[in-house]
Amino acid sequence: MSTETSENTEIQSASRTFSTSMVISGIRCTLTYVVFPWLLPLAGVAGGITAGLGLPIGLIAIFFNVLSIRRFWNSDHNLKWVVASINVGVIILLSILVAIDVADLLP
Repeated sequence: MSTETSENTEIQSASRTFSTSMVISGIRCTLTYVVFPWLLPLAGVAGGITAGLGLPIGLIAIFFNVLSIRRFWNSDHNLKWVVASINVGVIILLSILVAIDVADLLP
């Protein structure tokens, strides 16, 4: 396999990981700001389950954001600083949500 093909594969993998991390983070935010506070109460479901669902999703989203940063840096992508900045911002926001979920789960 040529070096150029290997580099293209690494860049495609990094881009796919970034997309996955953004989708999971978006799902977490949609649950937090739309489903949990608005749709679950309309359906008659108690709000107590939100932290139990949000916490694992938030942790998975953080994992994929970190993975995305690592893949972009390893591929030496020309947008690695931009992608890392976006991921770090999302990780900070998700960390806040995870901390809120943990606080809600503690007695």
